[in-house]
Amino acid sequence: MSDERLLRTEDRDGVVVAHVTGEVDLANAARLGRALASAIPNDAVGVVIDLSSTTYLDSSGVSLVFDLAERLQARQQLVRVALPEDAPLRRVLRVVNLEAVVPIVVTADAAEEEIRREA
Repeated sequence: MSDERLLRTEDRDGVVVAHVTGEVDLANAARLGRALASAIPNDAVGVVIDLSSTTYLDSSGVSLVFDLAERLQARQQLVRVALPEDAPLRRVLRVVNLEAVVPIVVTADAAEEEIRREA
């Protein structure tokens, strides 16, 4: 899958929303990580990683989310993951305890609002 189909970003007045679509696995995680990193300016207030359209996330995809969150937090940028409560990926992210590092919010809009409140 091409980067354009896997990732779509939008800048919502200083909050970058990164919509990840499809499967994230060993074959594309590194490429996706580079595309995400280049799409997030240093002056962004925060980033929403929207996984609501992500159908599969293997260990390399999980590592990508953890690594990106760590880098952004080091730059003092707020990070949220958007994922509906009933999404199958929720179970994966619970098992790896992602919420210990990054809050998971039900929608991208709610995640954006949360970032704005905390900024």
